[in-house]
Amino acid sequence: MSPSITPSSRATEPAAPVSTPASNPASRQPRFVVAPGGTLRGQLRVPGDKSISHRAIMLGAIADGVTEISGFLEGADALATLAAFRAMGVVIDGPDRGRVRVMGAGLEGLRDPGLALAMGNSGTSMRLLSGLLSGQRFATTLTGDASLSRRPMRRVTEPLRAMGAEIETTSAGTAPLVVRPVANLHGIHYRMPVASAQVKSSLLLAGLYATGETCVTEPAPTRDHTERMLTAFGYPLERTPGRVCLHGGGRLRAIPIAVPADISSAAFFLVGASIAPGSELLLQGVGLNPTRIGVINILRAMGADIGVEGLREEGAEPVADLRVRPAPLRGIEIPADQVPLAIDEFPALFIAAACAEGETLLTGAEELRVKESDRIAVMAEGLTALGIRAEVLPDGIRIVGRGQRPDVFTGGRVHSHDDHRIAMSFAMAALRASGPVEIEDCANVDTSFPGFAALAAGAGLGIVEEAA
Repeated sequence: MSPSITPSSRATEPAAPVSTPASNPASRQPRFVVAPGGTLRGQLRVPGDKSISHRAIMLGAIADGVTEISGFLEGADALATLAAFRAMGVVIDGPDRGRVRVMGAGLEGLRDPGLALAMGNSGTSMRLLSGLLSGQRFATTLTGDASLSRRPMRRVTEPLRAMGAEIETTSAGTAPLVVRPVANLHGIHYRMPVASAQVKSSLLLAGLYATGETCVTEPAPTRDHTERMLTAFGYPLERTPGRVCLHGGGRLRAIPIAVPADISSAAFFLVGASIAPGSELLLQGVGLNPTRIGVINILRAMGADIGVEGLREEGAEPVADLRVRPAPLRGIEIPADQVPLAIDEFPALFIAAACAEGETLLTGAEELRVKESDRIAVMAEGLTALGIRAEVLPDGIRIVGRGQRPDVFTGGRVHSHDDHRIAMSFAMAALRASGPVEIEDCANVDTSFPGFAALAAGAGLGIVEEAA
């Protein structure tokens, strides 16, 4: 029987520090300058889902056969994953306008890259690969940029070590990670102290190489793209509510994968069209995985007018077109069960909260403090700079909305602290601002949303990208 691991501490890692812009000159370029007011209209498709793009490359690389991917996100994060597998000997054609062909090397076919694998700003790449690489016969070093190198990794390295993996971190529990080969991994039963799809996925990927059964129990639902994709690749799983198990030693069979538009990227436009009078947007082909739709549920609870059209399934994922029109929003206490379903979309939701009537309260969101930035502290800083009352809580935030007045936000300058979602969220704030909004440190927007400024400008946002 597999050993059972239950961590005793809920929060053993510190929040990611908020860097000051002056400490990192490279982060000062480019920046966004967004004119006040405007509407968002038309039809558009945001880039492919980042989470699914990562996993399509990873599973395609260790599958038997050729995996054909369409809709692949050609952003820096997903490209870091692609480059890592090329370095490990996997033949990959593309990307070419979202199309990628991965010639699978099989479960045991990866090769020693002979150099450190650079993950850039991608926490998904680093955490998921740490699990997959724990079962390889060669040593690998995973490095990241300055931002990623501050993010906590013990949440994934500690349960991997319980499986027998040998992983070294810095004394602070951060990257670089050195993953060394071991004689064998063994399955565990792991109860996560904090809901995290990245931790769950890392352990499942390590479990492919482990003897016995690997089970992960989560305290709240998290995105299940890994489970859906493993099943689509023909790998047997046992799934019950809040728990997933697999046995090591199986095989994956290559399949075609159509990557839907990323709901996390669509979130900025859902909020923008909800708060800007006269707007109407149709967002095409958006992935509506049930573990990712918290942003829609929360916006609708606030009064947003979001319609779902043409619901269908592509691959293993539900997809639909979303029609969004402006509506008067009201502040709410965000339901606890929706927090893990919207964890990446909260920066955009905070902009909606500022435009709502009354207070919005978020609690139970400690995970936001260890993203690319401390998203609670950084968003509160920016909201305050634009005239919004925001109170930082240990596990969330309280935002006092300014209702239906046209000038919810003052103009001003905010810093994204190299966090792509912060930058894009504040760009949408300009739709209800009394003056221009200048957003510094926007270089990392391309990690998840290449072409954001051009697409937003085409829909009606008065955004210009400048080099500082």
